[in-house]
Amino acid sequence: MTPALEVPLTSDEDVAPWVRSLRLGPDSRSGLVDVHVHFLPDRMLQKVWAYFDDAVSNYGYDWPIHYRAPEPERLATLRSFGVEAFAPLVYPHKPDMAAWLTGWALDWAAEVPEAVPTATLFPEESVTTYLSDAVDRGVRLVKAHVQVGGYDPRDPLLDPAWGMLAEAGIPVIAHCGDGPIPGRHTGIEIIGEVMDRHPRLPLVLAHAGLPDYDAALRLVERHPAVRLDTTMVGTPFTEGFAPLPADWSARLVDLAGAGRVVLGTDFPNIPYGYWRQLEAIRGWAAADDRLGEPFLRSVLYDAPAALVRHG
Repeated sequence: MTPALEVPLTSDEDVAPWVRSLRLGPDSRSGLVDVHVHFLPDRMLQKVWAYFDDAVSNYGYDWPIHYRAPEPERLATLRSFGVEAFAPLVYPHKPDMAAWLTGWALDWAAEVPEAVPTATLFPEESVTTYLSDAVDRGVRLVKAHVQVGGYDPRDPLLDPAWGMLAEAGIPVIAHCGDGPIPGRHTGIEIIGEVMDRHPRLPLVLAHAGLPDYDAALRLVERHPAVRLDTTMVGTPFTEGFAPLPADWSARLVDLAGAGRVVLGTDFPNIPYGYWRQLEAIRGWAAADDRLGEPFLRSVLYDAPAALVRHG
């Protein structure tokens, strides 16, 4: 077993040298591709952080924002970790927000070299209009936050949007599981009905469907276009309320080989250091001899890079 698997990460200072040791990118370059990061208009971000400040009331436990810092500092932090591409995800909580948020995200990504162009959606008459415009502008990922948005992903208003994204091959990262708290229309079985109608839709289950990992894995097995992202999964924080199955590493063997597990972290809105997500993934690889460094390369670079690449 190589040091990349044997030696645990213990702080953010370990991240960059560990990433470099894996030689993830082409021509032996290092690099992480993180498909689940949040950058928002500052006024909106402050409201999100205020919500987490009251996490005891909202969730029942503390959720201190670890990377509460001005935007330039947050960007510098990601770069210091060796993140060479990331998807800045935005999401609305009511009608008439998704279009301007999508425009903001596309404009913002155009100014940040590492940022992937992203969009979002909401069930409304205009959804296909602003998504079509986003496709024309080169969008490569769409965020759907069923919990925060409080909408049913099976809403007929969304059906043409799912169909359009399926036809275009543009992935959707959907927060649709019941964690950290259930929403009105969360649950893997609900998004599963969307996939039954649009089986070609490239769907990424945010947080691996936390806490219902079994249902998420069943959906992945049923639909080849479905992937899991690692966001917050397996960290000490989420293990406290949504522990992984004991056979998690074994169940990842076939998925990892097919590029169906991708790196996500939720930076900056996490209550711990970035290294903890990478340490969880390293631990999964070390726990099963069938995984190892090829698994790390797939999850940290190859699979998410394929997800966000042009074309």
